[in-house]
Amino acid sequence: MNPSFLAQILAGKTSIALPYCLPNGTHVQVMDEGVIRFEPKDPSDRQLDVVLSCGIHGNETAPVELLDQLVSQILSGELRVRARVLCIFGNVEAMRQGVRCIEQDMNRLFCRRPEVEDGMEARRAAMLEMQLMRFFSRSIQDGKPRLHYDLHTAIHGSLIEKFAIYPLPPHGRNFEPLQVARLAAAGVDAVLMQSTTSTTFSFFSSQYCGAAAFTIELGRAMPFGQNAVLDLSKMHAYLENMISGALPECEVVPAHIRLFKVSREIIKQSDAFTLRIDAHTDNFAPLPLGTLLAEEGDIQHVVDEADARLIFPNPDISIGQRAALVIVPAQGYAR
Repeated sequence: MNPSFLAQILAGKTSIALPYCLPNGTHVQVMDEGVIRFEPKDPSDRQLDVVLSCGIHGNETAPVELLDQLVSQILSGELRVRARVLCIFGNVEAMRQGVRCIEQDMNRLFCRRPEVEDGMEARRAAMLEMQLMRFFSRSIQDGKPRLHYDLHTAIHGSLIEKFAIYPLPPHGRNFEPLQVARLAAAGVDAVLMQSTTSTTFSFFSSQYCGAAAFTIELGRAMPFGQNAVLDLSKMHAYLENMISGALPECEVVPAHIRLFKVSREIIKQSDAFTLRIDAHTDNFAPLPLGTLLAEEGDIQHVVDEADARLIFPNPDISIGQRAALVIVPAQGYAR
């Protein structure tokens, strides 16, 4: 049996290669280390263009194992391709070492101007941006639907296990209820709609490629081989259907999907910053009015929002980065 694509990545055996065809006619090309593209045999059979990415944080292994299963299904002929599909395994070196990042958090390195002194992860992020622009160029011209699901797991627990972050749409566009509704079929139970710009991979594909893009959290980060506790069967089936060109046609956002919006970001502005809440607090934990979130010199960040919740608390960040988000229920969002 040939080693899986993931095994080849971890062994350093993937690189840019000439395209080839599977016995069923699917076109395959490795575009760069950890980046592989699939296209249907008949171009007229193509239903959409989709990017599936994982491993932007190297220790978030459940999405990596999930995407590797899908790649194996395509390469074996088990899964028929009726979409153009780009599969990206992001921070390859961090995956090999089993760590979140090597030098910098890669998901804070998109949507920026490259610099001469950029490190490995910044250069990798720039290369992935180039791959997305190249891949989506065809659908930008012919109007086929464009999707990007960037798959993650959280660094600590969550009161809502599977949730998605919907980046701020480009100017002149709105959040699309159809895209939110489809995620219910993938087992997603909550969607957080961002109100500001970002430096994430999904924000890049939304702003610069016009894709319907989401960062999707699928549980808690665990080492390779220890993800059996996570039930990703709905997400797996949903992505199989997407690759085969079938997407659920949902008219309304199901009532069980909880919708949130960002009330504010807590940003570390200096070395004087101190997070005053437990950094291991679960995502979506309620925040009582008056809770002291953080201090920085004479500045205090105190909860004054009704029904506020906490997400992504992390004191181990660089100056200028986000230490936590305060979110509130989204009111008046079209279902």
